[in-house]
Amino acid sequence: MTFQIKDWGLKDYSEMYDAMRAFNAQRCATTSDQIWLLEHPSVYTLGLSRNNEHLLDTKDIPVIETDRGGQVTYHGPGQLIAYLLIDLEKREYKIKKLVSLIEQAVIDYLKSYNIIAERKFGAPGVYINEEKIAALGIRVRKGRTYHGLAFNVDMDLEPFNGINPCGYSGLKCTQLSNFIEDITVQQVKEEFPEYLLKYFDLTSNLKSNVA
Repeated sequence: MTFQIKDWGLKDYSEMYDAMRAFNAQRCATTSDQIWLLEHPSVYTLGLSRNNEHLLDTKDIPVIETDRGGQVTYHGPGQLIAYLLIDLEKREYKIKKLVSLIEQAVIDYLKSYNIIAERKFGAPGVYINEEKIAALGIRVRKGRTYHGLAFNVDMDLEPFNGINPCGYSGLKCTQLSNFIEDITVQQVKEEFPEYLLKYFDLTSNLKSNVA
């Protein structure tokens, strides 16, 4: 039950949204679970709990409604997206445990750089000193997951001021480059999947699964 890891580069949000749903619609029992790594051009996305009151000043950045969980968030270059395409019927964990595993993978990765991060009860994601560095929004349909993790690496954080991130007024966002000089999305792409696979699939091997 190994994972395939795919690097999509910089891709339009709507294109990848359609691609995730198409992948799950046509996969079968023998299809490998996948982790898609990428970045998006600037876009705001609204989850199923959407409330337009959380859109404060979006300027000329597109706003797209989607079927992931949660409220509104921002994606842009310099933020690592990890889309998780997992058949939960083949796994020992279900959605609540999966969310916890993703959070722990981020916390462990940050700890490897001596950065202390934590969860917040009732507010999925990962935080450093009360500022959010990673957001989660996952959808499960017919036992198969899509959407996933947004991990702020080295980006323009200003667009977060145009919304109430994840529906929380006054929530501040941070990024890895505030703590690690010269960090890049490419470097995190190369390092971080190991931490996901540690929890997702103990039999996984990066050497055979990175595509």
